[in-house]
Amino acid sequence: MPAELGKLARLQSINVSMNSLEGVIPSAFGNCSSLEIIQVHNNKFHGNIPSNLAQCRKLKKLYLGNNFLTGGIPPTLGNLTNLIELRVWQNRLSGFIPATIGKLQMLQWFDIFSNFILGEIPHSLYNISTMVAFDLGYNQLKGTLPFDMCSAFSNLERLHLYNNQFKGQIPPSISNCSALKQIELDANNFSGIIPFTIGFLENLQFLVIGSGNKLEAKSPSDWMFLDALGNCTYLQGLYLNHNQLQGVLPNSIANLSKSLTALRLTGNPISGRIPPNLGKLTNLETLLLDDMLLDGTIPEEIGNLFQLKKLILKGNVISGQIPVTLSNLTLIEELYLNNNALEGSIPLELSNMRALQWLYLSTNKLTGRIPKEILGLPLLIFLDLSNNYFTDIFPPEIGKLKNIQSIWLSNNELSGEIPNTIDGCQVLQTLYLDGNMFQGVIPSAMSNMRGLQYLDVSKNFFSGPIPEFMGKLNLLYLNISFNKFEGELPKKGVFVNISGIDIRGNSELCGGVSKLHLTQCISISKLPKKRHQYHVKLVVILCFVIFTIVLAIGIPLLVTYYSRKRHVRLLNPKLMHTDRPFKTEFMHVSYHDLVRATKNFASENLVGRGTFGAVYKADMSFEHATTVAVKVLNLQKHGASRSFLSECEALRNVRHRNLIKVLSSCSSIDQHGNNFKALVFEFMSNGNLEAWLHPNAEVFVDLPIRTLNLVQRLSIAIDVATALEYLHYNGPNPIMHCDIKPNNVFLDDDMTGHLGDFGLARFLVPNDTVPSQSLTSTGGIRGSIGYIPPEYGMGGRPSVEGDVYSYGILLLEMFTGVSPTDERLRDGVSLHKHVKMAFPEPVLNIVDTRMFSGPYVEANTYASENVFGCLFSVIQCGLLCSNQLPKERITIRDAIKQLNSARKKLLSVEVTSKMLQF
Repeated sequence: MPAELGKLARLQSINVSMNSLEGVIPSAFGNCSSLEIIQVHNNKFHGNIPSNLAQCRKLKKLYLGNNFLTGGIPPTLGNLTNLIELRVWQNRLSGFIPATIGKLQMLQWFDIFSNFILGEIPHSLYNISTMVAFDLGYNQLKGTLPFDMCSAFSNLERLHLYNNQFKGQIPPSISNCSALKQIELDANNFSGIIPFTIGFLENLQFLVIGSGNKLEAKSPSDWMFLDALGNCTYLQGLYLNHNQLQGVLPNSIANLSKSLTALRLTGNPISGRIPPNLGKLTNLETLLLDDMLLDGTIPEEIGNLFQLKKLILKGNVISGQIPVTLSNLTLIEELYLNNNALEGSIPLELSNMRALQWLYLSTNKLTGRIPKEILGLPLLIFLDLSNNYFTDIFPPEIGKLKNIQSIWLSNNELSGEIPNTIDGCQVLQTLYLDGNMFQGVIPSAMSNMRGLQYLDVSKNFFSGPIPEFMGKLNLLYLNISFNKFEGELPKKGVFVNISGIDIRGNSELCGGVSKLHLTQCISISKLPKKRHQYHVKLVVILCFVIFTIVLAIGIPLLVTYYSRKRHVRLLNPKLMHTDRPFKTEFMHVSYHDLVRATKNFASENLVGRGTFGAVYKADMSFEHATTVAVKVLNLQKHGASRSFLSECEALRNVRHRNLIKVLSSCSSIDQHGNNFKALVFEFMSNGNLEAWLHPNAEVFVDLPIRTLNLVQRLSIAIDVATALEYLHYNGPNPIMHCDIKPNNVFLDDDMTGHLGDFGLARFLVPNDTVPSQSLTSTGGIRGSIGYIPPEYGMGGRPSVEGDVYSYGILLLEMFTGVSPTDERLRDGVSLHKHVKMAFPEPVLNIVDTRMFSGPYVEANTYASENVFGCLFSVIQCGLLCSNQLPKERITIRDAIKQLNSARKKLLSVEVTSKMLQF
């Protein structure tokens, strides 16, 4: 902007806003003594605000917003005594608010929104009786609001102080600002109760005091403000989210203004039922009651909110069925009922919600088939039905969802094949089908889905080859693990990025890029046809000959062997019970083998010590492993022998990818003639979880100090939970681990978690009052201090609920970084209580900040909505698992559902950031 403008002595108004002007604001403006209006907002000006603008004594309006101005607010602006509007929003201004601004006794609009202004608000500003709009949001202001702040603000209509660092109470005298229409104090550190005098503001339209404050309601009298707000007949928006409001939601909430369009109570520890009379607020468009402690059922009266566009009840303990009356909400666009305990089937009538775009029903107990009527909703963008108990086939009507971008059907009981109609979902980006019973091949119809970026079909029964077209799709992530795929893996697209694919559990796959270390493919079809036929005939003949010889020789030998064996056992009853700890499928090793492999149990091979012995690193060949871990029992320790038997008995009956794999055992005599017992396990190169959570513990002395990010911790937590689910539900009798703690969670090369150390494990025998005595390890309380369930200390027997308690404590420890035996937990405060006191807000103040690294978290600051939502679900899960009473704990299966939901929330970064922009 040319400095020559300063020569226009009679210039009264300049408006160059909404352009792309650059450079600095000319100081020559100070020469324009007749200037009354300067509007240079929405440009690209930089530099400081010229201090000599104070020479424009007739100036009434100064608009400098939305530029790149730096420096401070010039104190000389306090000389502009005729100034009515001072607006410098969205710049890069810093420093303090000059006290001289208080001299502007005609000022009506003071707007410094979105800068870097520091310090406290000068008291002189509260004396400007003409002030109408006071916009100070998104700065770094601090301090408290004075008790008499409204003594002169009789004309104030807008009070915007959000996203600063104010603290203390909201002064009851705020009712003296009788003209107030908008109060926005969210994202500060205000505390205390909400003053009931706020209900005296008859013109109030918006009250926004959530997101990061610590406002309380601990008793019914603390909710008086809600009764008083019934006087605010113009109230349109009430946002109290993420505070510390407790107790039951008062019925007086139904007395709020009939003009109310938005009600948000998210993230408060409010309990009890949803008041049915909420259905009287018939103009509501947004109702957010999520991430609280609500129980009971969804009132049918919610169906009376005909104007509702967004209903979010996720993250509670709501049970019962989805009421059919919700189908009356024909304008609704977003419906979140996930992470509750809803039962029954999805009402077919929900197909009346023709405007629905977001449908989230995941992590409930819903059953039945997926209604084809729901798949006819024309505007549906996101569909999440994961972590339920849906059955039947994948509905072919899925192809009708022309606008669908994300489909989550994970962890249900769906079967059949992927229908060819799936190619009708042309804009689909995310498809999660993992954890079901799907079968068949990947349909060729998916070759047309060029927008697909995330595909997870793991833990199903898919078979056949991986189609070549999969390498031509624009996939960023592909999980085909634990299926029955076979043949050659493509070498294009996502298959080149080994960090973006998971192919584990498909033993018949071959080829692929070299980094995957798969076996080379041998194609018989490439042999000459005649040679091929010859080879087939030869193989058939040889197989027949060998089979005949085996039958001829083997049967007589077997008959002779078993006859002699039975004769010997009858003569010597002592031989009727073998002392070998494992079945014959395990290869046994001798004491001398272990001595050689560990270099005589040298100290440099010692990797850790446990309750009943020490663990050594050994060089031995087992299956595909060349390095193993040898656990040598200290038989001088009371209970060690029983621990050995317990671990042998437990491990001989279990096989799971998240349980540490036993390779062999040794029960022998050492070089001194003493009894010797040892177990050989697969070696976990990344040690145990204790060494990662608390590096100074030096459990594994050869590990450098490292830490786990949020994604890794969540994955490991799910790994451990999955192992527990297998122990509790897979066999005829549940197996209780009885000693779940970080020391017993081991990490392999890929940082996958494996549960180990079954020295205290016990079987639960049905219709028996005590567990199997053959598995007793000690006569006292089972477990480790801090992780032992309360009922064990009162003589209770081991139970699956006890394991869940220990797991809950482990989960809280993983995400807070605080050990249950930490010296910070004093005066009888347990880790459960320590976390619960800070839940649900401010949960970010107690989590381990070391976890905020890694691609998913760095892409979204640790305080972002999706990370907060993930942490909320995880901490909530830990608290539910570690409740005092066993009957109040959730099952490990429910925990897995909640954690999978949390992981999906974290990993679907692009989707979630859109989902949570309320």
